[in-house]
Amino acid sequence: MKTIRNLILTLVPIALVACGGGSQPAPSASAPSSSEEKKLNLFCWSEYIPQNVIDGFTQETGIKVAVENYSSNEEMLSKLLAGGGKYDLIQPSEYTIQALIKADQLHPLNQAALPNFVHIAPEFRNMTYDAGNKFSVPYMAGFVGICVNTDKVKTPVKGFADVFTPAHKGRIVVLDDAREIVSWALEADKLGLNSVNPENLKKIEPLLKKWLPLVKVYDSDSPKTSLKNGDVDLGVIWSGEAALLYQENKKFAFVLPSEGSHLFVDNLAIPKTSTHPQNAHLFINYILRPEVSKLISDAFPYYNPNLAARKLLSPEQLANPASYPPAEDITRLETFTDLGKESASVDELVTQIKAGGK
Repeated sequence: MKTIRNLILTLVPIALVACGGGSQPAPSASAPSSSEEKKLNLFCWSEYIPQNVIDGFTQETGIKVAVENYSSNEEMLSKLLAGGGKYDLIQPSEYTIQALIKADQLHPLNQAALPNFVHIAPEFRNMTYDAGNKFSVPYMAGFVGICVNTDKVKTPVKGFADVFTPAHKGRIVVLDDAREIVSWALEADKLGLNSVNPENLKKIEPLLKKWLPLVKVYDSDSPKTSLKNGDVDLGVIWSGEAALLYQENKKFAFVLPSEGSHLFVDNLAIPKTSTHPQNAHLFINYILRPEVSKLISDAFPYYNPNLAARKLLSPEQLANPASYPPAEDITRLETFTDLGKESASVDELVTQIKAGGK
């Protein structure tokens, strides 16, 4: 059974030495053509698909893309299960793919329509959450870690315990994501980030009640903004957001928490209710073209599972510690698994504490 942690360990050395290579032109997104109306309804994370990529697809295929954003997997899943039949393409993380497969909510992929899948690194194929890539294609991978403005924070920051201290009260930004927040407390209590049950939620409740009143900003869409503007000094954010800050100013350091954290793989998948599945396949295949995938890395520097695209990145991009951190640090990370009915308990706990509940 493949684990994403092991595959990243395999790929990091490759990423650091594979820059500068060329790539054979990939098949055009317009071949094969679609018999559907020229529309595609995309439901995805905000600040994750560059506009020039969408514009390029429309210019090449004539298919107009309507984009709607969500801020968490849970928001997307809830809307989809509630009858989100208008969506043709979604962008779920690994554990949400599991949930959607269990609920029979995904359209099987036509592998013949995705010749550019060959560019995905072998270690990112046939993952445990979707054996055989029957329903999903990796888009980007990344990490949840700590970003620190070292001009403001002079004490060492190695883990969650160093972030959530009274000294940083009102100077912290975190992801507005209950599953993520709960996972940090589970890791801090050495329970394991997927060990979500009533007993463990009760155990971590006191810790969350200490942590969350210290937070100034909750933001999953653009957590880098409050750091960049100087509204906060440190936070727990997506690695791609930290990578953008590091590109602008090296004072922003990125740390993978000593306690452990989330290693995520975001994917492209087609809802079972899609009315434009052919167009969705065309878009996925277009995204998989190395030169297009590189554009995504240029705009949003997460860990790129497209090996051919990674070969097009500059040495500076591959040396960004938030995009491609040291392999030994990644051993502390885990992917999420689907929580099923426990997801509601996670949301309830965090919502109650944020609201000041007892």
